[in-house]
Amino acid sequence: MANIKSALKRIQIAERNRLRNKSYKSAVKTLTKKSFQAIEACAAETSDATKAEAQKCISETYSKIDKAVKRGVYHRNTGARKKARLAKEFKQAVTA
Repeated sequence: MANIKSALKRIQIAERNRLRNKSYKSAVKTLTKKSFQAIEACAAETSDATKAEAQKCISETYSKIDKAVKRGVYHRNTGARKKARLAKEFKQAVTA
């Protein structure tokens, strides 16, 4: 354990940031899975209701990804890649 005051503070800050990062990453993973399930449901039964539900899930996921990028949890390219994968999957489900 550190003895210097600044080192103790850095340890506390690192732990706080680790928990924040873990929270954002977990939320993004959960929302992404939820979105993919909604997209699969949309592909299985193409109706306005399932399409709207999938769009809503994707919108929530985009928002959380953008917030994670803004906070520095994800690199902006990682965020863009995650959003692009969702968009691609949704587009394929809607057109098929």
